[in-house]
Amino acid sequence: MLAAAAMPLLRRLDAERAHAIALRALRLRRGRAPAAADDPRLAVRALGLGFANPIGLAAGFDKNAVALPGLMRLGFGFLEAGTVTPRPQPGNPRPRIFRLEADGAVINRLGFNNAGITAFVRHLAARPRGVPVGANVGPNREGAVPERDYPALVAAVAPHADYVVINVSSPNTPGLRDLQAAARLGGILEAIRAAVPHHPPLLIKLAPDLAATDLAPIVALSVEAGVAGLVVANTTLARPGGLRSRHAGEAGGLSGAPLFAPSTAMLAAVARLAAGRLVLIGVGGIATGRQVLEKIRAGASLVQLYTGFALHGPALIPRLKRELLAALDEDGFPSVVAAIGADLGS
Repeated sequence: MLAAAAMPLLRRLDAERAHAIALRALRLRRGRAPAAADDPRLAVRALGLGFANPIGLAAGFDKNAVALPGLMRLGFGFLEAGTVTPRPQPGNPRPRIFRLEADGAVINRLGFNNAGITAFVRHLAARPRGVPVGANVGPNREGAVPERDYPALVAAVAPHADYVVINVSSPNTPGLRDLQAAARLGGILEAIRAAVPHHPPLLIKLAPDLAATDLAPIVALSVEAGVAGLVVANTTLARPGGLRSRHAGEAGGLSGAPLFAPSTAMLAAVARLAAGRLVLIGVGGIATGRQVLEKIRAGASLVQLYTGFALHGPALIPRLKRELLAALDEDGFPSVVAAIGADLGS
């Protein structure tokens, strides 16, 4: 109730300042009562982990893993912290986050602003257990050697993270998306395997702007290299027609409602190629429980929120779970697990 009352006030502030205030509030929420137990129909088992519900928080909200205890009490099924880089970096100049309220969207060009891996691991190690937590990792803007940096990052978080996501798809670090090419990605995965033979489940986060012809080589490489899954998808550089907000022309990655349809279509394409060999996490534009189910029917075992949570606040989480249960009933599914990939034959 307090969060719902605060949301209109936060929306009057600069987006980055409002985000900082929200993180501080969540850090203070450490001792509050946890969310109510979830309906068993929402439970999912994936990546060797149990999830009380399939709705997670995407990387980018808690870059330094400082608010994990408070976030755990909001009812998420899992959390993903980061993106963290080897060394601290300030990111791009401000302003660098823009709300597109009329479009249900956000544009960001943050540029992996974070406190670095040492502080990140300290916070990650101190978190309570119970809700699965993933670590999202990426290289610094300057002086990056991906075949060195990704293995070092995976090694640092491996003792404390339930899974690790290799971010090769942010549009705000020059050259990062080039690492999605199968030849370059293969070298990174081989370097991780050689340096960290025993690590948590490894996933790769993909850009929604990949060409359709790029997907099959990435899926094949991921399966061959022993990758556990793919996160589909990151923010987009595309600007769909019809955007109404005054910030629609800002540079950076677009997230939120305009990304739902293309990211879900990409998810279904990846799911068909993966044919059950990879765990898929669907991301992009979720704001209703029906949309959660659409991602699941398209092949996702789990989903993640970012923009919807940023725009609507913590009240979104219980609403999504209620709406998801109603959508499952409407479509005749006894559980989330029963709905995974249901549309792939159509």
